[in-house]
Order: sequence, then structure tokens, then C-alpha cells
Amino acid sequence: MKNNWMNLLLASVPLVFSASATVQASSLPGGTEPLTIERMYASPALAGSSPRGLKLSPDGLRVTYLAGRKDNQHLYDLWQMDVATGKQSVLIDADKLQAGELSDEEKARRERQRIYGQGIMEYFWSKDGEAILIPAAGKLYYYSVADNKVKLLATGEGFATDARLSPKGHFVSFVREQNLYVLDLKTQKITALTTDGGGAIKNAMAEFVAQEEMGRMTGYWWAPDESAIAYTRIDESSVELVTRNEIYADGIKLTEQRYPYAGENNVKIELGVVTLKDKQVAWVDLGKDTDIYLPRVKWLPDSKHLSYQWQSRDQQALDLRVVAIADIKNDKDLVKEHSEAWVNLNDDLHFLKQQKAFIWASERDGFNHLYLIGLDGKIIRQLTSGDWAVDAVEYIDEKAGQVYFTGRKTKVTEKQLYRVALAGGQIESISQRSGMHSPVFADSKPVYLDYFSSLSQPPQVSLHDQSGKRLAWVEQNEVKKGHPLFDYFGLWQLPEFGELKAEDGQMLQYRMFKPTNFDANKKYPVVVRVYGGPHAQLVVNSWSHQDYFTQHLLQQGYIVYQLDNRGSAHRGTKFEYVIYKQLGEIEVNDQKVGVDYLRTLPYVDSDNIAIYGHSYGGYMALMSLFKAPDYFKAAISGAPVSDWALYDTHYTERYMGDPKTNAEGYEASSVLPYVGGYKSGLLMYHGMADDNVLFENSTRVYKALQDEGKLFQMIDYPGSKHSMRGEKVRVHLYRSLADFLDRELKGN
Repeated sequence: MKNNWMNLLLASVPLVFSASATVQASSLPGGTEPLTIERMYASPALAGSSPRGLKLSPDGLRVTYLAGRKDNQHLYDLWQMDVATGKQSVLIDADKLQAGELSDEEKARRERQRIYGQGIMEYFWSKDGEAILIPAAGKLYYYSVADNKVKLLATGEGFATDARLSPKGHFVSFVREQNLYVLDLKTQKITALTTDGGGAIKNAMAEFVAQEEMGRMTGYWWAPDESAIAYTRIDESSVELVTRNEIYADGIKLTEQRYPYAGENNVKIELGVVTLKDKQVAWVDLGKDTDIYLPRVKWLPDSKHLSYQWQSRDQQALDLRVVAIADIKNDKDLVKEHSEAWVNLNDDLHFLKQQKAFIWASERDGFNHLYLIGLDGKIIRQLTSGDWAVDAVEYIDEKAGQVYFTGRKTKVTEKQLYRVALAGGQIESISQRSGMHSPVFADSKPVYLDYFSSLSQPPQVSLHDQSGKRLAWVEQNEVKKGHPLFDYFGLWQLPEFGELKAEDGQMLQYRMFKPTNFDANKKYPVVVRVYGGPHAQLVVNSWSHQDYFTQHLLQQGYIVYQLDNRGSAHRGTKFEYVIYKQLGEIEVNDQKVGVDYLRTLPYVDSDNIAIYGHSYGGYMALMSLFKAPDYFKAAISGAPVSDWALYDTHYTERYMGDPKTNAEGYEASSVLPYVGGYKSGLLMYHGMADDNVLFENSTRVYKALQDEGKLFQMIDYPGSKHSMRGEKVRVHLYRSLADFLDRELKGN
């Protein structure tokens, strides 16, 4: 019976393409000390010196970046490198700034930004390169390049957040107690530009879904000439006020949060322009429909016109509109995007200064590509095309007529830097090495910092000219003796990549890590690590601290397998849109295709395959175990969405539509109807102060399983948010996961 089943499986297995040979650990230099869970997130960081917040000064003479300390990788100082000499030094020591607690609003904002750490977490150069603004713990510090001194700005009582320097460097703006303020750096006078903020009214602040789902972390925008500021005014009074129990080790904190559940009310949003001269506010006419989103706002270079992107509640329409400040009630549509599913947002709107045109990114032909469009709204030319996706515009050199952008033209599993002429023509490859390139350009010339990593190279930073030639290392971060990773690197395993065919014929990318000291004559248990949701990609040639646990599992004798199912990123709209209005069906089917392939491999123990994921991956782990228990013996589900009616409007309705009109789809996409299919082998964990995927998502599953008399395990973390931050939390979490896998898959 078992042999007949296997023969049938072999006959139906999907076609496999282009799997490369595994690069064995012996090809990587280093010691063979086993990687313990305790070492994974201890200091110094395993990845070595990995600068963040990279910037080139406006004059291009120095590189600045944030670097964690060797004895505390989460405490950051601001560093600099002189481009001419290569000399590096601490520019601002975080100890010179006053320590203090973050406000609840700023803590939530940092969680949305996925920022974690202490000391200096962000900084802003003035456009003239004469100063740096450093926000820290609700206070603002001003560094003068000329006298090399840092001073505390007098911003008054209260916590200053979302601070920045004005375009010409004459003012500092910030939000305090839900109102917008400016500080004149010459007179030191503070002016309140709004005064009605408080309670449900928030001025110049991004609402929850703007931060969490749209990538818009601010609610105000300076005019280039400093004459005015555009800002949002949001009224949260119609959004359901949820009282959450944030459970900490020493007590329970009752937190009130305006959480816009799918199908329920969003904030009411207005867009105004306030002039600095007289503090008068003019309001943009956003139209009769007030149930809309405002994902992007941007000034035109002349400071006389303001653009904004208007998005319909169902996210099937996205309009780029421009309004003249002198005639603010009358706007003009420049671009109208439409989809029968949803229109993805991006940040690629770039108004040119030397011609009446702008660059716009659109998926209208099925892949994200760049278009040059005139201010009359007519397309001048399409700059990129093909069955591959542009990631982002990185720099526009109008003088040379060149656009620099990152994309997946070479390979979908890698991000490279390219260049195309504004006049159109062939696309040039600028970066060369296989892996992930994230360039940071100077403001005034096409020289850039390349933040590069690959599966075999922790992040390193180098300075390059416009042709891609490396001019200098900022941080080579070579894994050699003395590097924190060196003692473990000799056991580091690199995966083999391949493709499988989905049921609709589209190709699915996978990568498979084989165990340390792999023996093809043995059988190994498998851990399928999954995310599976939109706007994410796991199968890449990139360094990630998430892979540390993978390496630990490989050293314990597991195979680790990852497959990007349909619905995930960088493969075009056809690949994404198949999940529209029912989640957890196509994605699970594709993961089953991956397991079908694994079962054909003689070294895979087909009876011992587990699936593990966090967030959407946690949802996928539950759906896979409940709907396909014959494929997965066990599952680890971290902070999962269990019922999409419990998640927020902008994310959920984008993929599921309105629950009032798609009740059947919401029911089919919930975990709860499939609880009866669960047999055994489930571990769930959740942060008990999670304000993104609310803890209720897990407690509902707990109750449903308990009502069914099903046995499972759960680990809940007091005080932890969605990202499960903190060395102690992560050590306990990963030790628990490793112990669970050993018991379920090895019988230990």
C-alpha cells in the first residue's frame, strides 16, 4: 500500500527546473564551532559591523551612519567617514544625549517602523550640509558642522516626535500633543501651526493604517521654499475604540486604541496647507466621498503646486492629483490607475526640475515599471518593460539624462542596480555581484553607497561612482579571524535554488538548505519555513538574521525548505492577484506542491515534515496543518491572524474586499472553520501586548481547540509586541521551538 502510494506520487510530481548544486560549508572560511541559540542574538552581533541609517552628506565629502556597540549591538552612535582619507570616527556619542523614556505614541510609531534599539536611532542632514538634527527620547539635538558641537533645542514641555529640518535649514518642525510646531533656528521662537489637536483629532500625524500598511510614517510635508507646510488632519472619533489588555509580567495595562477592523469605519482625513507667514490654513477639496485613503503627498519643485494620491476604499482605484495652492479647491488628475483586484502603492513619484514631467511607477502592464509622464498627464515614454519588476527609483541625474533604479531584471531572487536614459533605450547593469544591492545616493551627484549582502556575505558597505566602480570600503565586513561570525562560519550551509510548477503553470521559486555533514544515504526531517503573504519574499540570495535559526537547525540534523507561493512579491500582478478574495487556499496548495517535491527526494523523511511561520506565516502554518494534516506532522504558528475580520481595513480589504459583500470568502479564509481537521502537533506563541495582530487572534484559536478537546501547546510572552524583540525573549522563544521540533519530528 505504501509503495503504491509512493509510485502514484512520483508519477504526479511537478516538473523541477534549474536546481543549482549545493555549495558546501567547506567553501566558506572559518571555524567549526556549533551555533547555539544563546549566541544567535548576543553581542557582538554575529553579522559583524553592519551600519544602518547610511547617508552621504549633501556635499558628498563624508559618509555618516549608525553603528551598534560591540558590547551592546542595540545601542547606536552616529559615525562618520571622511571620503578623501577613509578615516572613520564617532561623530556623535549617544552618551552625550539625555536618556529618557519614549512616549507611548513614539513606541507605537517605532514598532510600525520596525526600529528597535537605544541611543541615536535616526538623524537628518540639512540640505546645505551645515547641520544634523538628532531626535532622541522626545528631545531634539542640533549638531553644527562648523563648531563640531551638539546642543539641546528648547522645544518646550512635552514629547517632540516626527521631527525634521526644513528644506533650507531655517526651521525645525515637530509634532507635540497632536499639533504641529515649528522652531525658528535663528530666533529660537516656537510657533504652533495647529491648535485644535487632542482627543480624536490629530494634526500632522499618520493614522494607524497609514503607518502599518501604507508605509507613510508622517502626516506633514514642507514646501521646498519653506513658505508653507501641507498636513493631514484626522478625526478618529468614528473608529472603534478598543480597550486592549496589554499583559506584562508585573501587571495588566489597559490600553485604548482606535483599531479599524475590516469592514468598519476608518478615520476621516483632511489635507490642508498652512502658511508660515500668517498661519492661515487652506483645505484641499478631496471630493464628496470621504471614505478614502490618502497614501502619498508631495510638493512639486515650484512650491506652488501640491500633489496627492487619492485611493478608493476598495483600493481598486488610485489617482494622482495636483492642485495649485492659489486655487486650492480645484485639482487636476494626472494619472488614474485601476485594477479589478487592487492597486499596489509605491514611492516612485519624482517630479523633474528641468522639464515639465515626472517619473511614475505602475503595474499597468502586469509588472512594476517606470514611465515618463508630462505635467499634462500624457505618457511621454515607458522607460522600462518586460516580465520582471522594478523595485525603486534610486537617483535621477537630470543633467546626464539618466535614471538609476533597482530591480529584478537579472534574477528574481536578487536585487541589482541599473540605469536607463530619460530618452529611453537599453538598460545598463551597474552592480555586478550576485546578491542584494540597496544603494544610497548623494543628493547632488551620482555617487552612491552600496549596502550589499548575500547568503555568504554579511552586510557590507562600499562607495561607488556612477559606473558602479568601487571607490572605497566603508565597511568591508570580511568574515576572517576576529570577526564575530568566523568561529561558526565553517559550518555555514548555503542552499540550492530551484523552481516548481504551480497548478496554473506559473513557476514557484524555492531554496533548500541541507544539514551540516549531509549524507545522501540518510533520511532527514524537514522544517518548512514560510511567510506566504503579499509584499514579501523569502527565497532570495540575501543575508538575514532570520537565517541564524535555520543554520542552528541544520546543525541539529534538519533540512530547512522555503518556497515562495503565489501571492508573494516581485513576480507581477498575475502571480499576486490569484489570492484575491480568498486567502489561505492558493498559498496552501503551493506549499503542498513543495512538500510533494520533497517527498520524491530519497534523503527526506516524508513522515516528519513540520511547517513554521510568524505573522502571515503563522496564519499559513495553522491553515496548512488544519487543511493538510497528511502533509505536515507538526506546525509552529507565531502571532497569527486567525480571522481576517479581526485585522485592519487597509490590509485586509485590499486582498479580501468588504466582509459585508464577501462574507463567504472571509469565512473560508478564517482558520476557525478548519479546527476540526487538526490532529496533533501544534505549538502557538504570541506577544501579549501585540497591537498589530491582536492577541485575541490566538486566544480564539486556543478556545476553539479546547472546545474540540484538541491537545496543543502555547507560549505567550508578557509585554512583547508583534516583532518579539529582546535578546531574552528571542533566546527563550527559539529554545522552545527547537525543543518542540525535536520532540515532534525526532521523538526526543
